[in-house]
Parts: sequence; structure tokens; C-alpha cells
Amino acid sequence: MAYAPDIDRAATPPSRLPAATGASPDKRRQILGGARQVFLSCGFDGASMGEIARSAGVSKGTLYVYFPSKEELFAALVTEECQRTAEACFDMDPGADVRAALLQVGHRYIRAMMEPAHIRTVRMVIGVAEKLPEIGRTYVQAGQEAGVRQLGDWLRLKMARGELAIDDVELAAWQFIIGCHAKLVMPMVFGDETQPGAASVERVVGHTVDAFLRAFAPRG
Repeated sequence: MAYAPDIDRAATPPSRLPAATGASPDKRRQILGGARQVFLSCGFDGASMGEIARSAGVSKGTLYVYFPSKEELFAALVTEECQRTAEACFDMDPGADVRAALLQVGHRYIRAMMEPAHIRTVRMVIGVAEKLPEIGRTYVQAGQEAGVRQLGDWLRLKMARGELAIDDVELAAWQFIIGCHAKLVMPMVFGDETQPGAASVERVVGHTVDAFLRAFAPRG
């Protein structure tokens, strides 16, 4: 089915206020919560601003005050959820043992990526990215790139203490993240409904961490 933007603006007030005017963080969260339910149940194309307003418990006019279009609303939802996931997954103790910390973050990251709601979100992003490439960029920037920055900052601290030796920290962080999730998460994104078991997760994370430490051990 061809993509068509949501242009149902009949209820939009003629003097629509910008989102910054009188905006309430609680109301914004309420709207994003309703939008999340509708997008996950209906998909991007099937979701309408009217249904999102009903799910969020707000008027359609109020919805347009905060988000002028379905595209902007979806981008905001993707940004918020990706940022929250990145912050939770890559919150790392600078004083922790390197191997133990990498194992912990690898497990947290894989668990987050395998969440059914996350898999459905990734599929939606892929589905609209050709027509709306900015949403694809938003997903990568708020998710993987944010994780790479946080992991990279931690790796630099460990390098400064002589615990790691890395020439290209950004590339090393990308390799770690992709190594952790590619084998387990990618099949799920493309239709495999099988949830990998704990042993599979343990094997992949352990292999990725050990390979990472062999590559970037301090040079004698």
C-alpha cells in the first residue's frame, strides 16, 4: 500500500499554538503513551491522529498543539524511547571490572533489543524510512549512536587508566554493539518470532566480550 501522510486536520484550531506555548510535560507524556499504544497495535500507516487523541484521552486540537503531524509525533516517540533505552543500557560504572561491565551491558542491551515492542518499532521505522528518511536517522541517532557515545566515554576512561588500548574508540564501540545484537536480534526484526533462550544470549555476549578484550587488551 502506498504511503500517504496523515492529513486529517479538520479539528486543528486555526490559531494553533506552538508546542512550546503552555506545554505541559505531563500532557506530552500522556500523549506519547497513547500514541505508543496506537502505533504498536495499528502500525504507522494504520494509526490516525484521531485514534491517538482518543487513546491519549485528549482532544484532537490539544494533540495538534503538541504535535503538528503524525510524522512528528512518531519521531518524538522513537526519540524518547531510544534515548531512554540507551541511557538505561549504557549506564556504566567507571570503577567496574572491564569484563564484568561489558558482560552486564551486553546482556542489558540484548534484552532491550529483543523486547517485542522494540521489534515492532524497528519494523515500523524500516517501513517508513524510504519515504521519511528523517525518521530512520532519528532512530539511529537516538538509539545506536547515543549508545556508542556513552560506551565510548566509558572506554576512554578505561584507556586513561591503562585497562584498554583502542585506536578508534567510536568504531570499537560500534563493533561491540553490533556484535552483541546482530545474530540474535536481526532474525527477529525480519520475521523470526522465536525468542532466543538464555544460553544463546550468554554465548553471544560472552563471545563478543572475549573477542573485544583480545583485540583491545593493553599493549605490553
